[in-house]
Amino acid sequence: METTITTGVPRVPWNRDKLTGQKPPLKLGEIWAIRIRLQLGARTRDLAMFNLAIYSKLRACGLTRVRDVCLGSSVAPRATDMQQKTQRPVQFEITEQTRESVEVWIKAAGLSPSDFLFPVRIHASPHLSTRQYARLVHRWIRSIGLDDTAYCTHTMRRTKASLIYRRTENLRAVQLLLGQTKLESTVRYLGIEVYDALEMAEQTGV
Repeated sequence: METTITTGVPRVPWNRDKLTGQKPPLKLGEIWAIRIRLQLGARTRDLAMFNLAIYSKLRACGLTRVRDVCLGSSVAPRATDMQQKTQRPVQFEITEQTRESVEVWIKAAGLSPSDFLFPVRIHASPHLSTRQYARLVHRWIRSIGLDDTAYCTHTMRRTKASLIYRRTENLRAVQLLLGQTKLESTVRYLGIEVYDALEMAEQTGV
């Protein structure tokens, strides 16, 4: 006869009191709200990082050095990054506003082309870590009164792609911009069925 041993301590699920599943992208108004707060607070580094994260559509591990985005002393209007996860090159536009904020940061920090774009003072980690980046993202989200537990670093990667899809409904274009190999992955990534349902609900007044 088998005997079950219990410790008397109930097992707590890892996702208890946590929001799980795909995180939502930021809306256009929320992007501007965060950007304005960073500008008013003179957060030069954070503003450059936020703008670049939104428009590059890259993961937290992307764009680590100044030379990745610069041509000479100026930030280029277009850049290419080799994604570590898929080993595929992804090209992206860098808007004028983003270029200006990144140039201001590079000048303020006195960075050279070979320097990491967002360095830290800890010698064991020469550039911003994924965990440090995540803390910044949560701080940005909280600054405009949103529940930061509903968002994550992937929110930054999904935001521009979602805005492009909502404007064009061109899945193939979004797939190329994200550097994904399968169209099905892009469909799941964007959560298209969810967005379409919400749009229908808004139109019907439900």
